[in-house]
Amino acid sequence: MAAWTWRFEKADGTEVQPAVQPEEWTTQGDAESWVGEHWKALLEGGADQVRLYEDATEIYGPMSLRSAEEA
Repeated sequence: MAAWTWRFEKADGTEVQPAVQPEEWTTQGDAESWVGEHWKALLEGGADQVRLYEDATEIYGPMSLRSAEEA
């Protein structure tokens, strides 16, 4: 079964530790729902963007955690 995980980054792509401890999800939808629920805390904790992975394969990213007005 695939594991879906997020990578948390600064705007320059440097990996950072997330302010909210993530987990591994079994579906893409569950992973996306989690980041949707926690994006403000992640942003306040120092992450500017995220990348979604299915196992070792990057599915998409970087996706900014900032609103269009802030970008």
